[in-house]
Amino acid sequence: MSQHHLLADILRNVLQIDKDFTDSTPLLGAIAEFDSMAVIAVITQLEDQLGIEINDDEISAEVFESFGQLRQFVEQKQAA
Repeated sequence: MSQHHLLADILRNVLQIDKDFTDSTPLLGAIAEFDSMAVIAVITQLEDQLGIEINDDEISAEVFESFGQLRQFVEQKQAA
């Protein structure tokens, strides 16, 4: 499964929505279900499913601004 599909599946499952995601899809502030609790749930799923560790100081609204921003962040974490 590609990185894009895995990340999209995590978002659909956590947010319990049926939505297609592109890099330009806005997230935080644009999707009603995407609140602070959803951010925590997404982070937990990313850590569990991808084996990455996300520190509190790495989390910002900018990371969750769009699907593309989040995808790039995840790719950087995996490359580290």
